[in-house]
Amino acid sequence: MNSAIPTCEHPNPLRGDGVLSSHEGDKGRKKDGQLKSPSSSHLAYGILDIPPWYLCIFLGIQHFLTALGGLVAVPLILAKGLCLQHDPLTQSYLISTIFFVSGICTLLQVFLGIRLPILQGGTFAFLGPSLAMLSLPTWTCPTWTLNASQVNTSSPEFTEEWQKRIRELQGAVMVASCVQMLVGFSGLIGFLMRFIGPLTIAPTISLVALPLFDSAGDDAGIHWGIAATTIFLIVLFSQYLKNIAVPVPVYGREKKCHTSKFYLFQVFPVLLGLCISWLLCFVLTITEALPSAPTAYGYLARTDTKGNVLSQAPWFRFPYPGQWGLPTVSLAGVFGIIAGVISSMVESIGDYYACARLVGAPPPPKHAINRGIGIEGLGCLLAGAWGTGNGTTSYSENVGALGITRYVDLNSSRNLFIFGFSIFCGLAIPNWVNKNPERLHTGILQLDQVIQVLLTTGMFVGGFLGFLLDNTIPGSLQERGLLAWNQVQEESEETTKALEVYGLPWGIGTRFCTSSCAQYLPFWPGEGAVGVSQLSLCPWDSSGERPPSATDTPM
Repeated sequence: MNSAIPTCEHPNPLRGDGVLSSHEGDKGRKKDGQLKSPSSSHLAYGILDIPPWYLCIFLGIQHFLTALGGLVAVPLILAKGLCLQHDPLTQSYLISTIFFVSGICTLLQVFLGIRLPILQGGTFAFLGPSLAMLSLPTWTCPTWTLNASQVNTSSPEFTEEWQKRIRELQGAVMVASCVQMLVGFSGLIGFLMRFIGPLTIAPTISLVALPLFDSAGDDAGIHWGIAATTIFLIVLFSQYLKNIAVPVPVYGREKKCHTSKFYLFQVFPVLLGLCISWLLCFVLTITEALPSAPTAYGYLARTDTKGNVLSQAPWFRFPYPGQWGLPTVSLAGVFGIIAGVISSMVESIGDYYACARLVGAPPPPKHAINRGIGIEGLGCLLAGAWGTGNGTTSYSENVGALGITRYVDLNSSRNLFIFGFSIFCGLAIPNWVNKNPERLHTGILQLDQVIQVLLTTGMFVGGFLGFLLDNTIPGSLQERGLLAWNQVQEESEETTKALEVYGLPWGIGTRFCTSSCAQYLPFWPGEGAVGVSQLSLCPWDSSGERPPSATDTPM
């Protein structure tokens, strides 16, 4: 067989000009008849490149630190609704659990899901409905849990108070995750893509983060000087110093010990910024420049404020499913989290396209999107079973996801009205409902709870209005952005690189013969992609005989 199957070889980290890189020869060239995207030419490593193992360690640490804020923020934001604001030890257990589950879900996503370099972590899309559910009279925290002097964190009474709330969240997340798995693996999300365009996605993902600005401001307000310094350093390294090469010592087989230039600030902007800020806080702590009184401004910027947690928490702790007890289910909780699931799916679709664009990969085809959404549903199921109090979703910059609006004509008064009205209502309606919960009264308690949870979830209100208005107000497919949107999807089905990036791992379905029935699965790479790519990787029929018409075509 003469087919040449490409493999991802270990790149040579040294370029001819003495600059550390991985794919100098790839820049500007064509692959499979397609020019690489402009964004990919600025990448230190392309989507199919493998960095050296020693860089992978530091890049992994940076990814962890980049996601650290979001992963830690979810349990901390939920802590008040769970009556845990005065129990930092249990908060640390929730944080360690969400770290553990996020790692498992990330492995599932990059191997079996969308197969793009997207980290999985706690989703802010679930925070809105979760907090709305916990604010219902049934789950309002007792007054004594709000007073630190009255809370005995080791008492059975207090333990039951917070565990029964997280068990309720667990049950809602697990049921709602089954809906997400059904939508993904059945191919329903691919069908819905005909009606879900940029004007639905943009307000939804915008309203995921907008209501959380209060929490972000409160956390940064612990010490605005340190927060501003950290932001300044990350912006400085990632934007202003990214093209500056720093000499670093390198050991090679030919030149042995020598120095080479390395774009340190471009590769590790977050890691450097956070490390420098932490060192600054450490120096200010040991010199007593930061206040030592717990009530003083800037006290929480000290590096020794959580010392008691470090002494009480076990060094090694292995989370397990059902660690807080048997999950419970309520109608209001399930419907609220389903609204979060819908918002999370819409956000993830935007993240897939944004991530593919940023790493120079072809736009994800429908089978990859179906598989990615299905695996995210599986991740939410695991997160619910383990008891994170949350689900998981793809971590990518929401600003990058908003780049999909470039398909839409924003000079159109129709589009501006839909986008602006959806954002406005997504902020105004939840604000009014939170202030006037008694106005929502149908006489049926469960229905009242469902309506209250949905209407206090801004991303559901904005996304639903965007979807409704975009599909009912007259407008051409080109004006709505659906023409370019669908064209991008169709073109991504017909490229060899798309099959190489989004195909199943270990040659499943290509190098190894599979049942022809598998090709009809919505999340399986279709035969059409293989045919267009002219891959003769499995030219035998089910009987094991080679068909006469089969030919070997080099890739």
